[in-house]
Amino acid sequence: MPPDAIRAEGLTKTFKKTRALRGVDLRVRAGTVTGLLGRNGAGKTTVLRILTTLLLPDSGRAEVAGFDVVAHPQRVRARIGVTGQSATMDELLTGRQNLETIGRLFHLPAALARRRADELLERFEMTDAAGRLVKTYSGGMRRRLDLAASLVAEPPVLFLD
Repeated sequence: MPPDAIRAEGLTKTFKKTRALRGVDLRVRAGTVTGLLGRNGAGKTTVLRILTTLLLPDSGRAEVAGFDVVAHPQRVRARIGVTGQSATMDELLTGRQNLETIGRLFHLPAALARRRADELLERFEMTDAAGRLVKTYSGGMRRRLDLAASLVAEPPVLFLD
């Protein structure tokens, strides 16, 4: 049986008087796709922020890719890809430059960062636009580039918000 990609037990989080999470338990097996559904304000983004180490839980515990999100946030971050609610690419760089830069930030050698950028641009059918500044991209193209960016380092766990 494959190990868990994500495991959360009893996560709670309160913002002033608002209780955002009340004992959330979650288990996601490696190699699976899981959707977290709920109405607006149900705490989905709060759970995501805890699992991606952007927010500390008030209580409970969580592991991502085998590492505790509070005790080992750097190890978690090195093993995840995240695509947020809005695209976050540098508009003054080309699509290719954005992907290569992200690869270099993940300490990929320059040649490997270029190769990963080219592979992802092809996979997302963006090779024709690779040399254009991102500020000229449509909204859909920006979203595809943002998703490609979350895959540059081939993370074992991918979060989509």
